Amino acid sequence: MDHAEFPEPQPPRPAGIPRWLAIALAIYVAITSPFAHAQTAQMDHISVRASGKGTPVVLIPGLSSPGETWAGVATGLAAKHRVYVVQINGFGGDAPQANLQPGILAGAVAELDAYLAKEHVHGAAVVGHSMGGLIALMLAKAHPGDVSRLMIVDALPWIGTLFGAQQVAQVEAQGKALRDQMAALYGKPNPANDQAVAATNALKPESRAKIAGWSAMADKRVSGQALYEDLTTDLRGDVASIAQPITLVMPYGGANGQAQAEAVYRSAYASAQHFALVAIGDSGHFAMLDQPAAFEAALTAFLAR
Repeated sequence: MDHAEFPEPQPPRPAGIPRWLAIALAIYVAITSPFAHAQTAQMDHISVRASGKGTPVVLIPGLSSPGETWAGVATGLAAKHRVYVVQINGFGGDAPQANLQPGILAGAVAELDAYLAKEHVHGAAVVGHSMGGLIALMLAKAHPGDVSRLMIVDALPWIGTLFGAQQVAQVEAQGKALRDQMAALYGKPNPANDQAVAATNALKPESRAKIAGWSAMADKRVSGQALYEDLTTDLRGDVASIAQPITLVMPYGGANGQAQAEAVYRSAYASAQHFALVAIGDSGHFAMLDQPAAFEAALTAFLAR
């Protein structure tokens, strides 16, 4: 694809509605979409959709997730900010392009840095969810001038911590197995698997429905390789060198207790120079879906600092 297109709702045309009215309704939906009037840049590893005017904000979604992850906040942000929504090629129905080869995360960081330089963007507020949070940390480490502050939504400097591992070597074989298992699903629609993924990532039925749809649209070969790279990328030793303030959004709920989760995150970011934790209850991994009002409030406060 030459241009990434995020799914946008299209109004049905009930029987009896004049064609002109159906077209008018379609135009209305298009111009009120959170991604309306956006400009899209397509690169080998990522696409970036820019909209709005003002101070820069970069939004990076997580594994198998499209830029639509941020649809709930994109319109409001674009009223006061220049908003850059990143999407990994192979997610959201996009062609995988270079992401069928190793180097997805590093490629995303390098291309995002080059894109921001081309746009003359310095010191952006960068928000990353899950794997997108890891990419945000990688960007701050490699290109500190790109980033003024970081909001990390439910992500660790190394996800291997959740596996009880101490070193990357301990999860290397498991990471390869997960990569291969996920890649084997390519071209084989499996709604039950997509729904199971959604059930582990959100608490609310409407949130799970969106996540299942995104999982179904993702190229499983890209998802598998990205998961492997996420699992084997360890930034624990780099947290202390990141000078930008880090705000960690920690969702909790269900089997994920607040005290237990907070202990894990505070330990993981203990060496950060500037760290703040914002807890959002009654939420799964996708806090922006399960608790949109609370997430928007946290994001607004983050940008106001």
